[in-house]
Amino acid sequence: MRLEPRGPDATATFHDAFDENPDAAASAPGRVNLLGEHTDYNDGLCLPIAIGFRASVAVRRNESGRLRLVSAQRPGEQVDVPLDALAPGTVSGWAAYPASAVWAHGAGLSGLDVAVDSDVPEGAGLSSSAALTCATLGALGHPVDLDLARLAQRAENDFVGVPCGLMDQLASTLSCADAALLFDVAAMTATPVVFDLPRQGLELLVVDTCAPHVLADGSYARRRQECHDAARALGVPSLRLAVALDGLAEPGLSRARHVTTEIARVSRAVDLLRRGDARAVGPLLSASHASLRDDFEVTVPHLDVAVVAAEQAGAHGARMTGGGFGGSVIALVETAAAEAVATAVEQAFGARGWAEPRWFLARAEAGLRVGS
Repeated sequence: MRLEPRGPDATATFHDAFDENPDAAASAPGRVNLLGEHTDYNDGLCLPIAIGFRASVAVRRNESGRLRLVSAQRPGEQVDVPLDALAPGTVSGWAAYPASAVWAHGAGLSGLDVAVDSDVPEGAGLSSSAALTCATLGALGHPVDLDLARLAQRAENDFVGVPCGLMDQLASTLSCADAALLFDVAAMTATPVVFDLPRQGLELLVVDTCAPHVLADGSYARRRQECHDAARALGVPSLRLAVALDGLAEPGLSRARHVTTEIARVSRAVDLLRRGDARAVGPLLSASHASLRDDFEVTVPHLDVAVVAAEQAGAHGARMTGGGFGGSVIALVETAAAEAVATAVEQAFGARGWAEPRWFLARAEAGLRVGS
């Protein structure tokens, strides 16, 4: 089933829920990571793009002393908590993300109404949560910069309890249209790299496998800890600085091998994109998936089947994107073959009795926008 962005409108949702107009609004996109998976918390390189699906947030300050949250995706539901009692663990589910942004924003609020609307597919590994958190901070008036991304990361880490790296929030905040964002975590720099596939007769196919994607269940945190343990065993601050992996025991050896080879794949992909040879990035995608499957062990059968089906149908390369354990697959395909590749994945899922996957063609979009 093909997906298309519909353009979320939190301002309309706000008016319907609270019968008045908001003070401010902002929207932020989901993201696809082209390469550089599980490298951000290892001081490595990432190469995400923002996608056309966005989360929209509208806010109005008041004197109620309370935080009220509503969502267009959950009509009739309202989360209502005292602002002075807002703390990690006090809000759960979808509302935890805008609430985390309000908590990270800190003092200066005497009451706040928040409405959200989003068309970023949930549970698809496309950073619907980061989009919502960043959009909330934008609506609260934070400048659109690296500090906002860092604040959004802290909100998710400390309030929601998801030990994510910075890549999702940075992509949602600072991405540029028609460009991937080369994020060097050690240097804390974000450099646009031209990413305009249609000019080369290509598309980036994104397939939401509809396999549940959960990062707060401990698996992601274990991988992160294993990487930190491996770096400590090697005597380096992070795996970005690892030169040789001699002496590492499992699982640290496999985790470190993925991280070091993945960083090299990002560097190679950037070189190819700057030379205008996007097709040659395809094998790097496939190599990344094999590494995530075998060394990092974060794929699931739905992801592996989608990758194989896409490659057999003619994709130049394919891999899972996001933290893993479910979510989405990306495939680099010829424009003329995009729908055929998507159909091949659908047929592979149908043959196994799995739910029909959802898919779309991603273009590199702009990041956080303030204003309705």
